[in-house]
Amino acid sequence: MAGAGGTVVTFPCHRSIAPILWVMLVLSLIEMGVVHALVAMCWPAFAVGLSVVSVAAIAWIVRLILSLRTRPPEVRDGVLTMRAGVLGAVAIPVAAIGGLRADWSAATLRAPGVVNLALMAWPNIVIDLTEPVVRRRGKPVQAVAHKLDDPDAFRAWIATLPQGTGLR
Repeated sequence: MAGAGGTVVTFPCHRSIAPILWVMLVLSLIEMGVVHALVAMCWPAFAVGLSVVSVAAIAWIVRLILSLRTRPPEVRDGVLTMRAGVLGAVAIPVAAIGGLRADWSAATLRAPGVVNLALMAWPNIVIDLTEPVVRRRGKPVQAVAHKLDDPDAFRAWIATLPQGTGLR
C-alpha cells in the first residue's frame, strides 16, 4: 500500500488554491491602501498602528500561500494528513477512510463534522470517514473536503486501499 513502510505520497494543492489567494491578497492591498490614506488624513497616529497590523496580516497571508507548496496533503506511515498549508490539518488513519463522495452541496460543506480545507476554492474531493477523527480542539471530523491539483491521482490512490473504498 502506498504511504506505508516509510514511503511518503504527496498530493499537491498549490496550483489549485494559491491563484485565488494571490488575487485576494492583491484586492486586500488595494483596500488597505485606500483605508490607510483615509485614516492617515484623519488620525495620523492611528495610521501607524494600523500599518503595523496590515504588514503583519500581509506577511501571514503570503506565508499561508507559500506553505501550500511546502506542506501538501500527504500519506506517511499509514496516516493521510490533509493540509491547507500552515492554516490547518486533519490526520486521518488510512483504515478510517470510508470513501469519496460522488457529489456534494454547499450545505454539505457547512455541516457539522465536515472540514473544508479548500479555503476559497470549491473542493474537488470529499472524503467520508468510517469513524470520526478528533482534531486538536476536540471536535470530531466525519468528512474532509479539499481542492487537489490532481484529484484523479488521489482517487487512484484511494482505489488501492484494502478496504476497497470508492465513490459513494
